[in-house]
Amino acid sequence: MTEAIRTVGIYLYDGVEVLDFAGPFEVFSTASRVTQRHAPGVTAPFRVVTIARGMSAVSARAGLQVLPMHTLEDHPPLDVLIVPGGVDAPERTRDDLRRWLARQALRVEVLASVCTGAFLLAGAGVLDGQEVTTHWEDIAELATLFPALTVKDTGRWIDNGAVITSAGISAGIDMSLHLVARLAGRELSIATARQMDFQWRDADTGAT
Repeated sequence: MTEAIRTVGIYLYDGVEVLDFAGPFEVFSTASRVTQRHAPGVTAPFRVVTIARGMSAVSARAGLQVLPMHTLEDHPPLDVLIVPGGVDAPERTRDDLRRWLARQALRVEVLASVCTGAFLLAGAGVLDGQEVTTHWEDIAELATLFPALTVKDTGRWIDNGAVITSAGISAGIDMSLHLVARLAGRELSIATARQMDFQWRDADTGAT
């Protein structure tokens, strides 16, 4: 297991799907908690931060109010960036967001989307030529709007190395556990899923 801490950023916006961001937040923060419980004094593998356009409360889907920790301008350097889905149509039109995502794609170790967050990554041009996925309801729209993508409705996530996309909502938890396994070891990922009481199946191995 690596001793280097990775900063995981999660982008928030009005209308964001709650489990799309809360699931990954729980996975990475639980992975760090499990690590330090099992080995006191060891550096936590992950630090999770939330990022929004401003510091005022974000109104997530169904009205849940969430205070972000950082803005697009003041966040720390990221190792992993996760872009969740939700009611994201207004976000698709934001040029500054597209530019920010394109910059982050060049800087982070892993850029990931959950559900319709794939539309935001595609709009920034960082998914061109790749196999991707999204929520099953939105597969056809993603393929129509972005013909440079190969959009698939199979599996819980598609890992292209520097970019990972996941299917809808709860699939973000599976994808995040996969990322924990990839970045910090499968043993920690299994322990994290157990701590969360979550039945995780790693699509790469078929094992739980």
